[in-house]
Amino acid sequence: MEPFIGSAAVRNGAVTRRGLARHHRAIFRDVYLPKDVELTAQIKAEAAWLATGAVLGGVSAAAVFGTRWIDAAAPAEIVRPDRHAAAGIVAHSWDLAAGETCLVAGVDATTPARTAFDIGRTRPLDQAIPVIDALMNATRVSPAAIAAVAADHPGARGVRHIPGLLELVDGGAESPQETRVRLILVRGGLPRPETQIVFKDLRIRVDMGWRRWKVAVEYDGVHHWNDRRQRSWDIDRLALLEAAGWAVIRVSSDMMRRPEVIVERVRAKLVERGAYAHISGDLRA
Repeated sequence: MEPFIGSAAVRNGAVTRRGLARHHRAIFRDVYLPKDVELTAQIKAEAAWLATGAVLGGVSAAAVFGTRWIDAAAPAEIVRPDRHAAAGIVAHSWDLAAGETCLVAGVDATTPARTAFDIGRTRPLDQAIPVIDALMNATRVSPAAIAAVAADHPGARGVRHIPGLLELVDGGAESPQETRVRLILVRGGLPRPETQIVFKDLRIRVDMGWRRWKVAVEYDGVHHWNDRRQRSWDIDRLALLEAAGWAVIRVSSDMMRRPEVIVERVRAKLVERGAYAHISGDLRA
């Protein structure tokens, strides 16, 4: 169900004023949604576009591209010269170059590359990376395309953060927690893992790992422990991987509070598999 202009719906007879008030809620002024429809970040973005007619930017642009894990409670973001906006909408007066906007799902938004650029330069690194990972996963926008936008806006606020950010993003991540696990590993001094490694012969894949040393790291969310069928499949997957010569380090949500434990367990397995010349940490050529 999409948001709609309430006054227009009443005018064309799609709903009565009484029905509008009783069965719908206003997202923004004169923009409504049925009360039984969950407000998602994408719906909120579309509602902001209806309310303002402005180009969607930031997380709202990301949302209409199908980016997952965006908080629906966060303000919608638009781009226009006038920075005044209603409650629940943040207006940015960013300069958009030709080719940095597009039409997606019937609304105007910044392109994936421009969207990633804006998110990366306006948010703290650890907040920006999971969103950009998810945006890259949804759109397949490349780091090179994002870097090209940064090169076109050398004086933009926060642009200096983009090169460092692009060294850390990875569109293979399929959840914010997978992103956080990868960052823990890289910041812990371990070689950057490959994400979403596919084993075609086994018809399985792992979150991340190193093919050369046959070491995999898997993040186990709550459903891995609470869903009986998922838990059974996890046991089967582990057996298949071990039979193929792989070692698997499983990371739980509790372990995320102890990042040093994760790093040391993975480092120990990499050392065991010959990734390091010695424990001091120098990688073998």
